Amino acid sequence: MRIEASGPRSADEVWSLYTRPSTWPTWAPQITSVRGVADPISPGARGVVHGLLVLRVPFVIEAIDDVARRWTWRVGIGPLSVVLDHGVDHLESGCSAWADVHAPSLVVLPYSPLAQLALRRLVGL
Repeated sequence: MRIEASGPRSADEVWSLYTRPSTWPTWAPQITSVRGVADPISPGARGVVHGLLVLRVPFVIEAIDDVARRWTWRVGIGPLSVVLDHGVDHLESGCSAWADVHAPSLVVLPYSPLAQLALRRLVGL
């Protein structure tokens, strides 16, 4: 399932925010902090995303392509993990940021409104 938003920020600015875990809590309300990984992300980097309440989820960055502005991570452990592909596309008047979530609909549908809000904040809406 793809979740996306378009807004006025430049693709370069959004890419920078998207690939620096220290900024994730500034635009993603479901993330309170990120531990164990440096800015910017790199393939093989491992960390933990801290969420609302006591939620802590490990992750690994699987791939990143700075030229195409694409990156992939696996969040969770074993059969409970979810793969998300992320990207930023340049538009005439800003950019579009998106996430392809590879998980059953039962997982994605409850998460999608929060992810949509995060992407809207990321692109400057």
